[in-house]
Amino acid sequence: MKKVTMYQNKNVLILGLAKSGFAAAKLLHELGAKVTVNDQKPFEENEAAQSLERMGIRVICGSHPLELLDEPFDLIVKNPGIPYYNPLVAKAMEKGIPIITEVELAYQISEAPLIGITGSNGKTTTTTLIYEMLKEGGKQPLIAGNIGTVACEVAKEASSENWIVTELSSFQLMGIIDFQPKISVLLNIFNAHLDYHGTKEEYAKAKGNLFKNQTNDDFAVVNADDETVMKLVQSSDAQKVFFSTTQRLQSGAWIENGIIYFNGEKIIETKDIALPGKHNLENILAAISAAKLTGVDNEAIVRVLKTFTGVKHRLQFVIEVNGRKFYNDSKATNILATQKALSAFENDSIILLAGGLDRGNEFDELIPYLKNVKAMILFGQTARKLERVAKEAGIEIIEHVDNVEKAVPIAYELSQPGDIILLSPACASWDQYKTFEQRGDIFIGAVHKLK
Repeated sequence: MKKVTMYQNKNVLILGLAKSGFAAAKLLHELGAKVTVNDQKPFEENEAAQSLERMGIRVICGSHPLELLDEPFDLIVKNPGIPYYNPLVAKAMEKGIPIITEVELAYQISEAPLIGITGSNGKTTTTTLIYEMLKEGGKQPLIAGNIGTVACEVAKEASSENWIVTELSSFQLMGIIDFQPKISVLLNIFNAHLDYHGTKEEYAKAKGNLFKNQTNDDFAVVNADDETVMKLVQSSDAQKVFFSTTQRLQSGAWIENGIIYFNGEKIIETKDIALPGKHNLENILAAISAAKLTGVDNEAIVRVLKTFTGVKHRLQFVIEVNGRKFYNDSKATNILATQKALSAFENDSIILLAGGLDRGNEFDELIPYLKNVKAMILFGQTARKLERVAKEAGIEIIEHVDNVEKAVPIAYELSQPGDIILLSPACASWDQYKTFEQRGDIFIGAVHKLK
């Protein structure tokens, strides 16, 4: 960890706990800051707050009182999920108090170079692929960020011999000031999180923050097939490395006659790749590009691609029960992710389990992808919207259930041997579940009960 003195005796407010807030509070306390933690969860139910108080850190729980900002805070470290229209955050912005997320702290203390990966879809798969390629190539990578391990905790343990491979959300990227990855990866931009950002333009702007501090000594790996991505990277000073699944490039990563190339060098034939789904080719091209930029050799990359079959909750094969194959795609929290999941089974008969948090959007973009769906089992706030879309797509069997667990046995009853039963909700989970992981785990448990 770098020796950082900028926070000594600074008054810092940690707004919202969860894993990132807890880690940020501990780190800043160690760095000599005067830390105050504010979390909505009542103190008596808040183990994290209790633990921090035992360390000598001031905690205020139960609400976000505006009068907190009567105190002279030098900095706020905000939980990424708290929107900027939150009254306390809005007031802090009016007062000109800097607001960051903990990934900014991770960058400040890290001795290791960072690879930052973002996009509307494919972040987790791409992050994991890059990590596995670097590990196979002897680069001593560490994995962090939105994938589940708090970045500043990882950065504390990292040395200059490591690479930190970091999955980043738009929420996290809105809270950076100096954050500068050595390699940035932007996969795609699709309408997502509009309840938080308001417009696609603001959402894209947040994603584009990934590039803002990069210099000509850094690299930006970007999707040449995504118009929004290409516009965002135009102003970047980083060396641009493009990838494409649809066109031959002068340099970068592309596919030609079933062969993946990087800078004109053959890497692997697509038929030898273990990871299923055409949509994953984008993720693979991006991962190859990042790995090659760190110096990983082709043999290590090929070994990973021949064995890596995916990550949990992202088109995860669960089990086959009496000829029915069950897939957990709970991480499909938007329409594009579900489109890609359905495309992966374009020659199969599908029973689709979908629904969740209503962010105000409709689902008409799903209609062309529902041609092989013979039944839909719907749940959550968006069930009625998805029912309308299902009817317009000509699907005759539509069932409403209370939750994912109840959807599984009904889907099985409606199925026949050879069918795919797919959980791909096209929605966030927060109307019924704390996380998409919890939703996926409940689905997996319900599937195993069928045996």
